[in-house]
Amino acid sequence: MLKSMTGFGRAEQTVNDKTFLVEIKSLNGKQFEMQLRLPPLLRPYEFDIRSILQEQLVRGTIDCNVSIKQNGTSKPVVINTDLIKAYYQQIETLAGELKIDTNSVLSALLRLPEVVTPTNDVLSDTDFEEFKKVLLTALGELNNHREEEGASLEKDLYKRITNINAQEEAIVKLEPNRIKRIREEITQLLEAHVGKENYDGNRLEQELIYYIEKIDIHEEQVRLKQHCEYFRSLLANTEDSKGKKLSFIIQEIGREINTTGSKAYDADIQKCVVTMKDELEKAKEQVLNVL
Repeated sequence: MLKSMTGFGRAEQTVNDKTFLVEIKSLNGKQFEMQLRLPPLLRPYEFDIRSILQEQLVRGTIDCNVSIKQNGTSKPVVINTDLIKAYYQQIETLAGELKIDTNSVLSALLRLPEVVTPTNDVLSDTDFEEFKKVLLTALGELNNHREEEGASLEKDLYKRITNINAQEEAIVKLEPNRIKRIREEITQLLEAHVGKENYDGNRLEQELIYYIEKIDIHEEQVRLKQHCEYFRSLLANTEDSKGKKLSFIIQEIGREINTTGSKAYDADIQKCVVTMKDELEKAKEQVLNVL
């Protein structure tokens, strides 16, 4: 089963005097890129949180936001009383010289640098274990979304590859008539301009064989069929992360289609090639979202 890189997960839980809220959004990306926003209480555990996210999500552009609401008597900030007294003494001296009223100076003092600072408290190991449960719940919800969207991607990709296979089979049926038509056209052209009695039939046959070998598309069609079969087998594989492999196979399929088109010299085969290219482009767009 395929997994998409796109998903969203949210989990909220109150543990003791703290309420944890975790929101994770995942979008497609070539590698694993993460933007993580943590409150001060969780900063010491940032490496552990990043490791959990990378292990669970593997690939994609990740946006994770964690917030903690402290209930009861918790103190999220500390007022530096010594510093505020030092500020006030200097302001009082200056106000005396300038004869300025200092009755409403407290609000200004609280805005001065390092007067009010976040608490240095950190989350206990026990509380962090409880937080991990909330984080894993949000990740579980996100991965469920990935699986649901992945099922739709798998269905669409299977359809695109099946359509390419159908066009490949149509080309195989058109190939014998194409060779026969090219041989007849060259012979007729030569007879019209040189005359049937004025050229060596054996030499013409040799040149025709050489030319037809150059524009032969049998090998391309065999490889194209093999690539499509491999693509379908990979879709059925239980491996979680296979988006890059599918992308590589798509590139190989594209090469065989392009080579077929450049050698075709046949209107009906060119129509098949155009249809295959259209299906391939749709498949490329979908593969970009596969984990």
